[in-house]
Formats: sequence, structure tokens, C-alpha cells
Amino acid sequence: MRSQVTVIWGEPSVYRFDLEEVQPMPHDQARAWLDEQFTALRCEPIRLTGKVLTADKVLCVAQAAGEERFRDAAHQDWALAFARAASAALAKPVVAVDVPGLTLGY
Repeated sequence: MRSQVTVIWGEPSVYRFDLEEVQPMPHDQARAWLDEQFTALRCEPIRLTGKVLTADKVLCVAQAAGEERFRDAAHQDWALAFARAASAALAKPVVAVDVPGLTLGY
């Protein structure tokens, strides 16, 4: 089965992370990683209620990290960890993160 996370910053800035040959991240570890990044990057809840869904964390962390973390080779390990965490936390093998549109596709 195909396993891939795509982070979209608008054309032509599309970053694909193929997870076929990568060790899957356990679900609880993925959620903890996203929680840590959400706090470290000082993300704010998107919803007025203040409730933060896992999908919101994925979007907020990608947005707060900035395109450079996905583009630059110096941050390749972080970007791959993000892709692994997003796929595992959302329990979806194929995830598209549209940062400007603040949407996720499966």
C-alpha cells in the first residue's frame, strides 16, 4: 500500500515524503511528537472553542514550522519526522497537508 505525506505551500512548492521504506511511528509517539512541536513552535488553536484536534495540530505545526523546514536539506530529519507523525497520528497512509488552504486531504 502506498504511504506518502505531501505538504503543499502552493505551486510549485510541493514537498512529498515517501514513507514506504521508513519505519512507521507508533500512534502514541506520533501524537506526543505533534504535541511537543505544537508547544515548541508556540502554535495557537485554530478553533474558537480552543479545542485542538489532531488534524489542527498537523496543520498548525506545518504552518508554524515554515516552508524552509520542508525545503532545506538541513531540516530533512525534522520534515521526515513530521511526515511520519502526521501519517501515524491521523492513521492514514496518504495525507495531503495544504498549508495556505488550511486543509487536509486523505
